[in-house]
Amino acid sequence: MSVPTVLVLPLPAQGHVNPMIVFSQRLVQNGCNIIFVNTEFIHNKVVSSMGNQQGCDTGRSLIKLVSIPDGLGPDADRNNFGVLFGSMLNNMPAMLEKLIEDLRLKDGVTVSCIVADFLMAWAFEIARNIGIKGVMFFPASASLLALNCSIPRLIDDGIIDSNGLPITQKTFQLSPSFPPMDIQSIWWAKTVDSKSANETYKAVVLCVQTLELTEWWLCNSTPEIEPGAFSFLPKLLPIGPLLRGVTEEKCLGQLREEDLSCISWLDQQPHASVIFVAFGSTTLFDEKQFKELALGLELTNRPFLWVVRQDSNSDSNNNLPLPNEFKGNQGKIVKWAPQQKVLSHPAIACFVSHCGWNSTIEGLSNGVPFLCWPYFIDQFFSKTLLCDVLKVGLGFDADENGLISRGEIKAKVDKVLSDENIRSKAHVLKEKLLNNMKVGGRSSENLNKFIKWLKE
Repeated sequence: MSVPTVLVLPLPAQGHVNPMIVFSQRLVQNGCNIIFVNTEFIHNKVVSSMGNQQGCDTGRSLIKLVSIPDGLGPDADRNNFGVLFGSMLNNMPAMLEKLIEDLRLKDGVTVSCIVADFLMAWAFEIARNIGIKGVMFFPASASLLALNCSIPRLIDDGIIDSNGLPITQKTFQLSPSFPPMDIQSIWWAKTVDSKSANETYKAVVLCVQTLELTEWWLCNSTPEIEPGAFSFLPKLLPIGPLLRGVTEEKCLGQLREEDLSCISWLDQQPHASVIFVAFGSTTLFDEKQFKELALGLELTNRPFLWVVRQDSNSDSNNNLPLPNEFKGNQGKIVKWAPQQKVLSHPAIACFVSHCGWNSTIEGLSNGVPFLCWPYFIDQFFSKTLLCDVLKVGLGFDADENGLISRGEIKAKVDKVLSDENIRSKAHVLKEKLLNNMKVGGRSSENLNKFIKWLKE
C-alpha cells in the first residue's frame, strides 16, 4: 500500500479548523501525510498561538501547515460570510491549484486526495480537473447538512423563497424521524444583512451541487445523537466524536493561546461543583446581558470557570468591563481555555454553552449536563437536540425585554444540577459516544474503511 498525501482544506473559522485538525491527526496516526491549508489570515493566528503556547512543540508536527490568501485586506470583516465566501471563490481556486502544482514540482509531493470542508466545496472542481479524489468533511451536525441538502424541498413546501429567506413562522420537519426545526434553523438567513444572507445562500446552493463530485461524505457526529439525519443522508458516514487526545499536539489548530492555569485551579475544586461557561469564538454580548451573566454566576454561589474572550478588534462588544458590584471571588475568568481538558475534569458540574457543534460534541462525550444559550447558525437546532431530543440539558428563558436575567441564570443552574435524570442520561450517552471510537465501534470502523480506501 502506498503512503497517501491528503490535502485538508477547512473553512477559515475556529469551529471548522478544530475538528479537521483532529481528523488530520487520526490520518497521520494511520500512516498518511497531511498538507493542512488555511487562509493566510487564519494560518498566521494558528502559528502565533502555537509560538506563545507552553509545551507546544512546533518543530515535530507531521501535519504540514501551509496557507493561501483569501483575497481580503487585513482589516476586512471576516465574520461577514457573504463577503468572505465571495472573496474566497474569486481568489482561492487558482491559488490552490498553484499550491498543488508547486508541491509536485518543487517538493516532489503528489497530492492524492483533497478533503474539503462542505463550505469549501469549490475545491472538488479542482480535484476533478487535476484527476485526484475529492472527499467532503462536514464539521457541524449531520442535521445541518440534511437541511442544506433539502433547499429545493424547503422552497416547494413554502418554508423559504427562491432567495433562501423564510416566508413562514411555522416549524417544519425534514422527515418524520426528524425533530421539528424552527425558522431560526435557516442559518444562512441569520447572517449580517440581507445582501450577505443572499450571498451565503447562493454559496450553500453551489456547495450542495458540487457534492456530486465527491467520493465520500464524512461527519463529526454519531447516530446516537441524530439518528434521523443519518437515515435521511445514507451516504454520510459518522466518524465522531473527534476529540483531541491527551498525548496529541493540543495547541495545533488553536487560533488563541489557551490559559492552562485553569486546570490547576479546577484541581482545587470539589468534585462536580464547577459551572463551566464558554461561548465559543464568535458570540457577542451587549453590556446589559454581560452584566446579568456576571451577576447571575455570582448569585449561584458556586465556583465557576468563565471564558471571556478579549478580541483584538477594539470595536467588538466582547471587550466589556465587568460590573462594579461583581466580586468574582468564587470564580476564575480566563481569555481562552483548553476546553476538552476542562470538560473532562471531574470538578465540572455543568456547561453553560452557545451550543456550537464542537462544544456540543465535547460536552456530550464527557457526560456533562448543558445549559443552552445559542447565538446563531446551527446552535438553535443543537439546543433542540440537547434539551428536547437527548434531554441532557435545559434552555434559558428571556424576559419581556429579551434579556436572560441573573435570577433566571441562578434558577436554571440550580435546576439542572438537582436533576438526576439529566445527569444519568448524560452519562449513558457519554458511554455510547466513546464506544463509537473504540476498536470495533461504528465510527472507528468507518474511519478504517476510509483510510483503507485512501491507501489503495
